Amino acid sequence: MNYEDLYQSLQPGEKSVKESLTSLQKLYKTIVRETESGDLKYLSRDLGNLAQAVDSLSATIANLSSSVEAFDTKAYFESGDFATQMLDICQEKEVDVKGEFPVYEMFPYKVKLDVENQDVYLNKKRIQCMRPASFVNTVKAGQEKLSKARFNVESFAAELEEAYDLAVLKLNRKSGSDLYLTNLYKFLTPMSRFRRDYDLQSFSYDISRLYEEYINGMTETKNGRSFNFGPAHNNKKAIRILDANGMEQFLATIRFA
Repeated sequence: MNYEDLYQSLQPGEKSVKESLTSLQKLYKTIVRETESGDLKYLSRDLGNLAQAVDSLSATIANLSSSVEAFDTKAYFESGDFATQMLDICQEKEVDVKGEFPVYEMFPYKVKLDVENQDVYLNKKRIQCMRPASFVNTVKAGQEKLSKARFNVESFAAELEEAYDLAVLKLNRKSGSDLYLTNLYKFLTPMSRFRRDYDLQSFSYDISRLYEEYINGMTETKNGRSFNFGPAHNNKKAIRILDANGMEQFLATIRFA
């Protein structure tokens, strides 16, 4: 199954509906004028034309409905056709994908396919979409919007530095120790409502932008403390990011000296 086949089959009907609505609007204006002027001879004729146009529109809508209802959305998801086509379009659109059915990462988004309910989730937000091309376009548009958003890397580094200092105290660690970035995220967002507004994917994206500046020579905070990222020995505790060249990197720890 392929939604694009259904999409193409619906186009003529949608065009017919548009033309019918335009015709109905013209007939309506004509009938209003005839009613106002008392032109019953032509009013009777145009009311008949209106009835025929409505019947034709109803038939077109019925055909469209029949085509839509015949598309088995459950089979579309269960067969893996939706997922396969989604991945093909990601490759075509150069959208990075990691993971396996039914959970994927399209940095910085998490994508989950709910086969049972035929729903698509983007960072836990349900997206009502049966068209893989449309969903991938949504992801790509979101990525582009994020990349263009203003970001104060110095302020973010300072906030991360404060979270690091708090974590050192709470975890009874020495200053200058390597701490997991995922632990610092918890200190940045101590309450669940904070994590709803600023999820781990958003944090990962900000880390990627800080990492980009780090690679380009930014190794100190505005307070004059140096910082270094540590590699991941266990990817389960690492944050996966894409660098400026679109290459994946796994960052696990950071330390502020």
